[in-house]
Amino acid sequence: MKNTFSFFAFLMLATLGLHAQDKLPIKIDDTKIKPLNSLFEISFQTELEKELLANTKWKELISQKKMAVGIVDLHDPEQVKFARINGNHMMYAASLPKIAILLSAMDAIEKGELKETTEVRKDMRLMISKSNNAASTRMIDRIGYDKIEAVMTDPKYEFYNENKGGGLWVGKRYGGGGDTNREPLKNLSHAATVTQVCRYYYLLANGKLVNENRSKQMLSIMENPELHHKFVNTLDKIAPNARLFRKSGSWKTYHSDSILVWGENPNRRYILVALVDDPSGEQIIRDLVKPVEKVLMKRISLAKN
Repeated sequence: MKNTFSFFAFLMLATLGLHAQDKLPIKIDDTKIKPLNSLFEISFQTELEKELLANTKWKELISQKKMAVGIVDLHDPEQVKFARINGNHMMYAASLPKIAILLSAMDAIEKGELKETTEVRKDMRLMISKSNNAASTRMIDRIGYDKIEAVMTDPKYEFYNENKGGGLWVGKRYGGGGDTNREPLKNLSHAATVTQVCRYYYLLANGKLVNENRSKQMLSIMENPELHHKFVNTLDKIAPNARLFRKSGSWKTYHSDSILVWGENPNRRYILVALVDDPSGEQIIRDLVKPVEKVLMKRISLAKN
C-alpha cells in the first residue's frame, strides 16, 4: 500500500512538473539555466545555414552582413539549443531596442529610482505593443541614457559588450531633438545583435530579468502585439493559438523583429530574432518563419530519436 501511494505521489509530482512548463516564466532549477552561448549546437547551426543559404537573396544578404538571424529551441527547457548567423554583427535596429528601455525602466522601478504610476505602465505598454515613439521618448526622458547604458552593460546581463561586438543600445530619443548617447563601436543610436536579443528573451522566459515578478510583468507587456506584420503576420496564419511576445522595428531599409513563440504544443516554443538591411526586409522577415520552423522540427525529431 505504501509503495502504491509513493508511486502515485511521484506520478502526480511529475505531471505537475510537466504542467508547470506550460507557464511562463519557465519553472526550472537555476542550476539548469546555462549561459545561452554555451548552448550552441553545431548540427542545429548547420541545418539553419543550409536552409537559409538555399535562398539566393538571403545568401547574398548574409554574405554582405546585411542579414542576421538567431534561433533558440525551447521545446525542452532542460535541453535548450541555440544557433545564429551573423550573431555578433551589430546593426541599426530602429524600434527593436525599445526592449532595452523596458528592462531599464523595470530595473529603475524595482530599485525605487522610478515611480510606477498609471502613466508609466501605460507608456511601457504603448512603447512595446504599438511601438509608440512618443511613449518611448517619455520613458527615455524619465530614466535617462546613463541608466539605460548602465543596465545594458551591467555584468549581470552584458547585453552590450564592446569586446563582443556590442549588442543592445538606445542612445537617442524616438522623435528627434535632445542630446544623444551613441554606442562607441559604430556610433549607432539604436542598435542590436541577434545574439544579445536572443539572450534577452531567453533570460526573460526563465524569469531572470530583474526578478521573476518583474519578468512576469514584462512578459505581460510584450504579449499580444498590436502590430501584425513581419513574424506575427505569418504566425497569425500558421499558429493562431500560440502566445506571442514580441518587439519589432523598421526605418528606411532597416527591418528587425524579435519574438518568443509559446505554442500549445511544446514543439512550437522558440525564440526567433532577425535583423535585415534591405528594402524588402519586412517581407523577408515574414518569409523566415516557415523555413526556421522546418529547421526546428527536424532538430526536435532528431533529438527524440
